[in-house]
Amino acid sequence: MAAVQPAADDPFPSWFDSLEQRHLSDLDFPEVRRALQALSRWYVEKREARGSVRSGAVLDGRGKRAAFALFYGPIHFLVVRHIVAELGAASAPLSRILDLGCGTGTGGAAWALQFDSRPPSLSGVDTNAWAVSEARWTWQRLGIPGRATKGDLSRVRLPGRESGILAAYVANELNAEARQAMLQRLLDAAGRGARVLVIEPIARRIVPWWDEWARVFEQRGGRADTWRFRASLPERLRLLDRAAGLDHDELTARSLYLGGA
Repeated sequence: MAAVQPAADDPFPSWFDSLEQRHLSDLDFPEVRRALQALSRWYVEKREARGSVRSGAVLDGRGKRAAFALFYGPIHFLVVRHIVAELGAASAPLSRILDLGCGTGTGGAAWALQFDSRPPSLSGVDTNAWAVSEARWTWQRLGIPGRATKGDLSRVRLPGRESGILAAYVANELNAEARQAMLQRLLDAAGRGARVLVIEPIARRIVPWWDEWARVFEQRGGRADTWRFRASLPERLRLLDRAAGLDHDELTARSLYLGGA
């Protein structure tokens, strides 16, 4: 599938330039490359063991934090933007988007910036204090009003009508009990009128529960999709990708979408 073409005034390139300046001011490229290699290995090993990427040990150094922000943040931005555009999830106004497990804030930002009119406000929750701080910077730099806080995802009150809820790359990090509780809460929010968008990696071993969730979403009138598309990566992002032995010429993801009542 061809990538959705960004608008001429696409904010992504200038935001990525600022991101480079922010994280490479006191680190060199080889340091970030090595950190990304370590981080990508951790993703494979710990995700297979259902570990949390947001745990303190994963982002315990400047190099890993820079690699996460410079690599995974922009990749997630491009994936969410593509999916939102294809789904038409920004075709009707929203007053607010809640980003569960917001990380550096790129997923929620990508959805918010797809609206033709004034973007909805963002609120985000993550268990990692550094990620929360980075999300605040991301939203400020992109001109999106929002508030990110450190907290327990299971205790966040989910909004209803005229709101969007994004759960991107977070459900796979929960244990079975917490994930089942999240599913029910997301369905309840959709029943109150929220638009719910769930995004996860395409690898089946990471999301063995996906078919169950997809069946429930489809029974409620939602949809399940698998995405493959090409994206033109900024030069530094492309170099990081190659240097770390990765290959993101094609971006992939799974999504569930329930448009609300």
